[in-house]
Amino acid sequence: MHLSLGSVTAGGDHVVQQIDASNPPTLGAKTVTPNLYADGTAKLSSRWNAAATGSGTDRTGAVVLGSALYQQRYGATASGAVDPAVPAHLTRVGGGWDRFRHFESSAFWYTLTTVRSDHYGLRDDGVLFRWNVGEAGYWQSTGSATGFAAVKGMALISKTRTYDTFLANTIDDALYTIRIPLTQPMKPVWTKIRSTTWQGFETLVAGRCLDDSTVLVGIDKDTNTGYAYVIAHAEGPATPIFAMGKIPLPLPDPTYFRWTPDTRSDPLFGA
Repeated sequence: MHLSLGSVTAGGDHVVQQIDASNPPTLGAKTVTPNLYADGTAKLSSRWNAAATGSGTDRTGAVVLGSALYQQRYGATASGAVDPAVPAHLTRVGGGWDRFRHFESSAFWYTLTTVRSDHYGLRDDGVLFRWNVGEAGYWQSTGSATGFAAVKGMALISKTRTYDTFLANTIDDALYTIRIPLTQPMKPVWTKIRSTTWQGFETLVAGRCLDDSTVLVGIDKDTNTGYAYVIAHAEGPATPIFAMGKIPLPLPDPTYFRWTPDTRSDPLFGA
């Protein structure tokens, strides 16, 4: 049971840190790609995919730099350095992203060659937006929903042919699942899992943990500390949650996200 926790440091380094969700949590391998970005420019990140190559990994993801959103690709050697054969390449998607607080991507493969690619952005006025990206790479708006002003952290925990589900904590201490059908108009379904004790985390990062459960890292940016949990398949207030303990590493970076080994081998069944 582990999570590949990604981050961008204040100095622009791209980090992979494995967190083993034992009790207490332990640290696995860590690699750093130094100075991928200028200091302080990276504001948000989607999950990143790292596909193995003969010399290292081929890395793809999306990042907000300043006020603009970019899709990015680069190659990394086994040590984490940028591979000169696959230098970092940014493709600008659009501007106006300085107002967004959360960003995440969901890719669901129907077959080995057919995929849906949806992206979610939460703006600072509590509006959640969704875009679909087609084969030609164009971003098309597929809906928005209000009512997210109280959300502090969000993490994708489930994706299917017909919906995506996020785990979210709120300023009033609660923890919810938010199921978002892919139909239009966009109508999220909120289900409360816990009523108290979850307000302390500004960032949630989640991944699959054994079949249909979830490994979750909650990060408190006031104290730069993180805590690991294992959450059974989400079924409302009856959902079992196992607190694994404090992560033995300070977590001071401004941006955190999840690394995936390969998009097609990234099933999420948490809700």
